[in-house]
Amino acid sequence: MERRELLPTADALTDSFHVLLTDQRGHGLSTRRPVDLSRKAFVDDVVAVIQQFMPGELCTLVGQSMGAHTAFLTAVARPDLVDRVVMLEGHAAGSDNPDAAAALGRFFASWPAPFVDEVSARAHLGDEAIVDAWVADLEVTQEGLRPRFDADIMERAIAAVHEPRWVEWEALEAPTLAVFAENGMFSEADKGELIRRRAATDRVDLAAGSHDAHLDAFDEWVGVLRSWLLHGTTHTAIASER
Repeated sequence: MERRELLPTADALTDSFHVLLTDQRGHGLSTRRPVDLSRKAFVDDVVAVIQQFMPGELCTLVGQSMGAHTAFLTAVARPDLVDRVVMLEGHAAGSDNPDAAAALGRFFASWPAPFVDEVSARAHLGDEAIVDAWVADLEVTQEGLRPRFDADIMERAIAAVHEPRWVEWEALEAPTLAVFAENGMFSEADKGELIRRRAATDRVDLAAGSHDAHLDAFDEWVGVLRSWLLHGTTHTAIASER
């Protein structure tokens, strides 16, 4: 994910934690067109950041969506570096829809970029919470404002996420919190399956929010996150499998 989306979350944690934000490859100020978009490449990037900025220390990985997927895979690959994992709207099942990644690519390719200005960008992109982050991250060029990512790269990156990762999920040893939004992208069956396959996982269902609950259910998300990180508990009850 692009680090700008998690700036408010980071700001809410800096009184108690040392927070590092990263742009995943293909996002934000990272490499725009990386050759390797495998899940291992994303994991290796996180490992490199940890080893450079936190040598000899354990860290907690927090991620949303694809970032959550990267976080738990990193914890599995390098348990010597990661002590806890928080996944917001993340999952291990992948997708059985063969067109899902292509649909995302078509969506980003449909943007009439470069945009003339921020007003025109917002007029096209709409008023969902994620739009503020998209607009804030637009790059100023001589032709206008353009995204800092390419649609085909996003499609290839998410296609790798859509491969099932149950073996890795079931091998995850670090204490893990899975947070889901009221109006997120996962069904009750999806959520239940994640916990059934790894019963040690703490699960919290937010009372509001979309897949981008770190933006549109911010206060509740941060409250749950802080409580779990500081005390190993949550103010919101952990939902049982229904």
